Amino acid sequence: MKQKPLASLSLDLDNKWAYLKTAGNPLWESFPSYFDICVPRFIDFFEQRMLNLTVFVVGQDAVLEKNHDAIRMIADAGHEIANHSFHHEPWLHLYTPEQLEKEFEETENAIQKITGQKPLGFRGPGFSLSDEVLRTLMRRGYKYDCSTFPTYLGPLARLYFFLRSGLSNEEKEDRKELFGKISDGLQSNAPFEWHWRGRRLIEVPVTTMPLAKAPIHGSYILYLGKFSTTLAKMYFWSALKMCKIAGVEPSILLHPLDFMGQEDDDDLAFFPAMDQPAQKKIDLMSDCLEMLTNNFEVVNMLDYATETDKFIMPIRSINTAPVGAEEELVRSRG
Repeated sequence: MKQKPLASLSLDLDNKWAYLKTAGNPLWESFPSYFDICVPRFIDFFEQRMLNLTVFVVGQDAVLEKNHDAIRMIADAGHEIANHSFHHEPWLHLYTPEQLEKEFEETENAIQKITGQKPLGFRGPGFSLSDEVLRTLMRRGYKYDCSTFPTYLGPLARLYFFLRSGLSNEEKEDRKELFGKISDGLQSNAPFEWHWRGRRLIEVPVTTMPLAKAPIHGSYILYLGKFSTTLAKMYFWSALKMCKIAGVEPSILLHPLDFMGQEDDDDLAFFPAMDQPAQKKIDLMSDCLEMLTNNFEVVNMLDYATETDKFIMPIRSINTAPVGAEEELVRSRG
């Protein structure tokens, strides 16, 4: 029997406070959480389907005692835990090297304290990425990054988000690269390697529809499902079909709100599809993931990166840091 091509599956464990913070809502400062609702729900969902995935955890959640049981529950269920930054700020490109080192170190320590394992993968909040972020990942021994999102629609998604939030002009300036640029649509869906000073890092883009480069991650499918579940399923099926034809091994991204509805939290009504009942969303996600597993062998991000590393990938070099910058950083840490 011919082996099915691979696909990777991940979930960004963005908490309630992270969404409120990105939207400029001051209620985020008390770090409200919905982990007690969403974590047992999606763990049960994936256990029933015998799926293993990568969950990207935010460091700020990992240092709070009230979240430890939920994060430990994810690791105990066999899912990979990866790094989703500490403060969940989609402007990592504005951070200094010293700030990035602290951001990564604090998150790694918090995750390792709960799970006993250091994360080997990273995804930037809002797909925030820069050469300095990549250099930091390589210095700290990461195996893969998943922060690229090859779509032309990033600015449109950002505009939609800005219109539905209460952000000031200053806050919008900080978030001006949220969801990426139009030129990101020119990027490939295929994995590639970042190289810098003899170091390497595997990049696994969040897959978009081949050619059209329209998003196919969970939140986008659920938004389409508001208007027609049949249309949403046809759209996702078409995307998978195009991936197979183009030889793309899809990397599918999910979020906690893909498993929550209007009855669970009315503070997040500004988020796409959060005006829908949870069961309707879960049923649509179930149908889409069934299509995925029927056509692909679904694995977590680390397993996918490890398997991909057996083959030759395109190489991209990043800019060299200013002379002496890395040495100065080492002295500041030592």
